[in-house]
Amino acid sequence: MSQKLHNATNLYMEGIRDGNARQAVTKYTGARYTQHSTGVKNGIEGFVEFFEPFIERCHDRDIRIVRSIVDGQYVFVQAYQNINKGEAYWVTTDLFDTDENDKIIEHWDVISAYVENADTKRDQISGATGSVDLDKTEDNKALVREFLCDVMVLGQQEKMRNYVDVSHIHIHSGLDIDSAVEYVGSYDQVFKIIGQGNMVAAYSRLNQGHNEIARFDIFRIENEKIVEWWINQELVPPKNEWVNGGKF
Repeated sequence: MSQKLHNATNLYMEGIRDGNARQAVTKYTGARYTQHSTGVKNGIEGFVEFFEPFIERCHDRDIRIVRSIVDGQYVFVQAYQNINKGEAYWVTTDLFDTDENDKIIEHWDVISAYVENADTKRDQISGATGSVDLDKTEDNKALVREFLCDVMVLGQQEKMRNYVDVSHIHIHSGLDIDSAVEYVGSYDQVFKIIGQGNMVAAYSRLNQGHNEIARFDIFRIENEKIVEWWINQELVPPKNEWVNGGKF
């Protein structure tokens, strides 16, 4: 495990799962910690202010890192959370920026409810977890970038088959390929794309009607086509509810 991934993972495991919020955020963050989870203030004190009461309220915290990507200075993780033995289930997707010492200096996230699905091809967290084809990282990032630009931003749905194996795609969000296309053309900004081998994650802003949506898409590429697609999204709250600079 790289030091960057170690730091990001243990901010979760030690800080939230194990209940050592101050110790972990002090240990694993750098000279600054800029926060984009809109309910959490910037810095060490902001993290502690939010998570110490959460830890007090939620005594049982089963948190598991399902997938991870390390790309240069960036780390991405997808986590499953079972809070208070089934009181709440979440899927969280997090992007971290790190400094020259591999310490975390910035964080973006998307959180949604986890809903168990008997169809493992559509469950939000099931499917492949590891990365292969590490020599193809940049090619796979380029494929995802072109897919998001042509199809999801510009709305050119007819180009879907250029990038996606539509006959065999597994979409892990409870959606099938027909339902997923409702988002075609609604992407306003693709904020960041990072990848490791055949796994690529993208963080984007969507506009649907009057709703602003923050969304992570995770893609698995095989034979130059997207064959698995995990979707995690949440509504961006009104600006007057933010305690930091916002989701992006």
